[in-house]
Amino acid sequence: MSLRLYNTLSRRMETLKPLLAGEIRMYTCGPTVYDAVHIGNLRTFMFEDLLRRYLVYREYKVVHVMNITDVDDKTIQRAMAEGRTLAELTGHYTREFEADLKTLNILPAHQLPRATEFIPRMVAGIKILIDKGHAYKTDDGSVYFDVSSFPRYGQLARLDPDQMRAGERVADDDYEKEGVRDFALWKSSKPTDGDIAWPSPWGRGRPGWHMECSAMSTHYLGDHFDLHCGGVDNIFPHHENELAQSQCISGAPFVNLWLHSEHLVVDGQKMSKSLGNFYTLQDILAQGFSPEAVRYTLLATHYRQRLNFTLTKVGESQKAINRLREVARRLEAAPPDAEGEALSPPDEAVEAAMDDDLNIAGTLGAIFGWAHELFTLMDHQQLSPSSALEALAALRRYDEILGVIFTAGEADEEVEALVKAREAARSAKDWARADAIRDQLLDRGIVLEDTPTGTIWKQG
Repeated sequence: MSLRLYNTLSRRMETLKPLLAGEIRMYTCGPTVYDAVHIGNLRTFMFEDLLRRYLVYREYKVVHVMNITDVDDKTIQRAMAEGRTLAELTGHYTREFEADLKTLNILPAHQLPRATEFIPRMVAGIKILIDKGHAYKTDDGSVYFDVSSFPRYGQLARLDPDQMRAGERVADDDYEKEGVRDFALWKSSKPTDGDIAWPSPWGRGRPGWHMECSAMSTHYLGDHFDLHCGGVDNIFPHHENELAQSQCISGAPFVNLWLHSEHLVVDGQKMSKSLGNFYTLQDILAQGFSPEAVRYTLLATHYRQRLNFTLTKVGESQKAINRLREVARRLEAAPPDAEGEALSPPDEAVEAAMDDDLNIAGTLGAIFGWAHELFTLMDHQQLSPSSALEALAALRRYDEILGVIFTAGEADEEVEALVKAREAARSAKDWARADAIRDQLLDRGIVLEDTPTGTIWKQG
């Protein structure tokens, strides 16, 4: 089968057809680094990670670019309010963002450009738009894109042309769907910006948010590439504006498939600090949940469905992961000389589901149904050694997509150290110490099983 994905531009499922044989070039909108990212942001990055992992599973070469927006209204206002330089503020939150991605086992982009590194390229693009009659300068030294100059404006967001307000302008980096107006490509420097400005033919200032992504994506991926991803909140105005200006600069189609993930809500409500349901990753981890459980929760709902995030769901995710890890443990411990039945992995079902617009529910259903069969055969010592080896290899393949089963890290190393300390206490007949360590591990959800060949631990 071929991988079919829902294209926001056409509003239909389309077969992925790489522009370059065997290679997929994808651009994903990264964070605006003025604060810590929240789990709603992370839901989008998780969908993009699932997509990339499956492309690699399907043996595509993937070139992934994700931008860092380190200059816009929000970053400037926050830096000025805190008395920090723009680089200090955005550097801090960029490092936090990268740490969150690593914690959640999200593959890092091959390129992570910062907007401030591409100001000259943005200026060059704006010059082209002015020369082609798609942009104009205002008296204050700003430059705006003329939406009336591009008849296909609104094609991504399905905007009504009657909504256009010819000649009216919006200077903000973000605005609502009502009132489609000319948007800023270059914003002249204001006293409230401090010294955060760059030179241009139109005077000192800075680029508009939308121009930043056009410059960075095309620099690495060319004027026409395969995939552009983000959250549904990016469709308008950001991606609509990015599409318009990019096509006007190059004359090329820009992107073949646009993919967008739905919103995340918490306990059925929009996430809000005033409601007390606003979570960062660190907020969730501080309550004792594992990164893998958060990861599983964020990816287990189809990316085009609204995800209702609850702490109960995170706990259930851990149980699901534990079951898959227990399958892996028992397969690794399966006797090599036993006789039993053959059981083929569900590769066909897994791939058919993922080929259907990343149908993760179908994928997980196939994997857990197969896991149930494995448990039954192993319980009755009826799984053949060759099937056990094949099953373990298949679990590792599937985890290349999921990224939640084989994730040994610092936490596992700490558990191993405690298990060894307990074994030493048992050898010294220090039963009180051994019991205390067992209780300590139980508090963390770790169950110990003493066997003739040593102690085995697993998540409870």
